[in-house]
Amino acid sequence: MGKLITSQSPIAFCGACKFFRRKCVPGCIFAPHFGSDQGATKFAAVHKVFGASNVYKLLLNIPVNRRHDAVVTMSCQAQARLSDPVYECVSTIHSLQQQVESLQAELAIVHAQLINSRLAMANALQSSSSQQMAVLQSTYSHNSAASNNLINIPTFTSNFDIASETDPSSRSLKPLRLSEPFHDEDEDEDE
Repeated sequence: MGKLITSQSPIAFCGACKFFRRKCVPGCIFAPHFGSDQGATKFAAVHKVFGASNVYKLLLNIPVNRRHDAVVTMSCQAQARLSDPVYECVSTIHSLQQQVESLQAELAIVHAQLINSRLAMANALQSSSSQQMAVLQSTYSHNSAASNNLINIPTFTSNFDIASETDPSSRSLKPLRLSEPFHDEDEDEDE
């Protein structure tokens, strides 16, 4: 009951001011980049590697719209240096390059498998259609009497002249006379 309620919201300290345990002023250069959530741990890494005064000077010389990129870069570099003091971010870059090479090789394998499966599918479709044609041809050639009488036109060569074959004088048959009764030559041979 003795507590006094104020209308002012609590003052949020930036990560840098929390690290130094000082009051965060309204124009603090670190406040937009090192928030109150995990800003203190990020700033501790940056301070340990680069030093707070160097980061402050660097941020003053960078345009406001590019400061966030600089802080992100410094934070990543500081984290990499603390985790691997010898190779820093080079080990991370090398690891990422190996992943890229591995994924490119895997992609090439999958691409080759895709091409092979497409070719196999095309061959299967082609062989099934040729098998169907063979079945149809054999069915029609064995079951149809008309198909036995067909001539393969491209392989057929004609050795006769149509004009001379249609001329009645070139035949050895006698012309038919309508006044005579029909007489079959087969009957003559039987007699």
